[in-house]
Amino acid sequence: MTQVFAENGVVSAVTILSLNASEDAGVFAEGDNIQVTGISKGKGFQGVVKRHKFKGGRRSHGQKHSEREPGSIGGGARAGGRVAKGMRMAGRMGSDKITVKNLKVVKVLADTNELLVSGAVPGRRGTKLLVSQK
Repeated sequence: MTQVFAENGVVSAVTILSLNASEDAGVFAEGDNIQVTGISKGKGFQGVVKRHKFKGGRRSHGQKHSEREPGSIGGGARAGGRVAKGMRMAGRMGSDKITVKNLKVVKVLADTNELLVSGAVPGRRGTKLLVSQK
């Protein structure tokens, strides 16, 4: 959960990480650099413009339905009449294992077993995360 945290006139957005009862927030200290690993948000089936940052086609000269299409994927000569391996196409996006490094611990709340971390962590709310010292 992201929350605005103010102390000594400095305002920063922090993420609150709640640790399990079996884990102890006391092993971390303020100012520690940590890395957080988790599963990113799933985006579902996406086209090539969103998934691979393709530019798309021209918006003029009779382009009626091909503004967000990938274009040519090769021909008979390029890969022997088949689709080459690794060809960037539309497909499922997200739900990948992501590690965010160099996050700073802003505050340790030992009584509630929570960490306040500056920066974004992967996943949606409630995602299980692996927090480790860098």
